Amino acid sequence: MAKDFYETLGVPRSGSKDDMKKAYRKLAVKYHPDKNPDDEKAEGKFKEISTAYEVLSDSGKRKMYDRVGHEAYTRRGSGAGGAPGGFTDPSDLFSQVFGGGGGGIFDELFGGGRRQRRTGPQPGADLRYDLHIDFEDAVYGTDKQVDVAKAEACERCRGEGVEPGSRKTTCNQCGGSGQITMSQGFFSVRQICHTCSGTGEVIERQCSACSGHGRVQRTKKIEIHIPAGVDTGSRLRVSGEGEAGQRGGPPGDLYIVLLVEEHGIFKRSDDDVLVDLPVDYTTAALGGTISVPTISGMANLKIPAGTQTGSILRMRGKGIPSIRHQGRGDQHVHITVEIPKNLNREQREKLKEFAELCDNDVHPMRERFLKKVKKMFK
Repeated sequence: MAKDFYETLGVPRSGSKDDMKKAYRKLAVKYHPDKNPDDEKAEGKFKEISTAYEVLSDSGKRKMYDRVGHEAYTRRGSGAGGAPGGFTDPSDLFSQVFGGGGGGIFDELFGGGRRQRRTGPQPGADLRYDLHIDFEDAVYGTDKQVDVAKAEACERCRGEGVEPGSRKTTCNQCGGSGQITMSQGFFSVRQICHTCSGTGEVIERQCSACSGHGRVQRTKKIEIHIPAGVDTGSRLRVSGEGEAGQRGGPPGDLYIVLLVEEHGIFKRSDDDVLVDLPVDYTTAALGGTISVPTISGMANLKIPAGTQTGSILRMRGKGIPSIRHQGRGDQHVHITVEIPKNLNREQREKLKEFAELCDNDVHPMRERFLKKVKKMFK
């Protein structure tokens, strides 16, 4: 425990009530147990902050603290000189300051209402599984089997943690509340009961299979249906396949996050497919029909005469099935005109004859460019 409550909150002794609240809000969010699970140091710090704020935010308690000093806090007994009584539970205090218990900022900070008592049912944790799939599986859909390691309810004790033939009894130390009250000076502090570890119950004989935990670690095979049209980042929820709950709590869910492998030919843009297609010089010049790969197989594509490199031709309905609505996207074919290489003598002569027959009308793009150049240097 810190030597001084002002030091605990990091505020001067002359600080206002608003200063105390501002400091508490900042530190309470930082050290809250729900943000620091299984961190006893953070939990202890959270309790110190709560104690300090409860004293310094109350004008009567603050005057008493300033007059008597911190020694009164550690002094044995029930208090002196009209000292204030016991403390509010740190979680209750947090809810009062942040508006918890009915939504508000508490929900925004921690994604839920007040933290459940250890004595009550606790839901199982949700699990995430990253699944790599092929491009084709994302397009057409498929079924997969995954192996998920998780905590499952113990079959021997049915999740109770009690050896068959034995039973649970109410903890005599805390009376089943899971907490005990400790007196420190003129303050009373509630702590988790060490006899029952906060459960409020004592097990006569622990289950031999799970050592009283009610859960065991297993790897389970789970069937996953992947619908057609998914993409990288798509999440599939498998209800009830997360970790088992405790003390009768429901199981969590399993979330499958899909990662789609790249394809050697096709690229994806939402529900559309993009393909880079080399077209020979003659077909680009004269036009024609060529066979093009699509995700559904080969299909014919008409190449207009005079097609240039960079042209994009659309094939309607040849894209990916939409997962959001009916229908499919389109396939967009990006044309690259391939200039012939390694010509033999006869081919070269023919091209020279062709060049001699060409006039400016055959190369309109080049003619426009040359006109701009002449105009610039006039």
